[in-house]
Amino acid sequence: MQLLVHYFLHFVFPGMLAYIFYRKNWLKTYLVLIATMLVDTDHLLATPVFDACRCSINFHPLHSYWAIGIYVLLLCFRSTRVIALGLLLHMGTDALDCVFSRLHC
Repeated sequence: MQLLVHYFLHFVFPGMLAYIFYRKNWLKTYLVLIATMLVDTDHLLATPVFDACRCSINFHPLHSYWAIGIYVLLLCFRSTRVIALGLLLHMGTDALDCVFSRLHC
């Protein structure tokens, strides 16, 4: 179930948001939202790179509370709003993964 929710929130939900709120340019918006998943490159700094029982939030630099605060501030500017939305959706999905991992690890 966790895997289904995780990939739904990372790939399908952003498409739905793009189509509902940015219908005129939904595909471009969707691609920007998907591109924000590059935030996961900070996982390459960890050893091991992937640990199913590790919470990403406040562990990886681009998933830190400081970074999340910056993402919230980016919502204030029209030019960075979609990027900020993608990053915050990503953080929300990863935070939900933290909840799931506490249940089974």
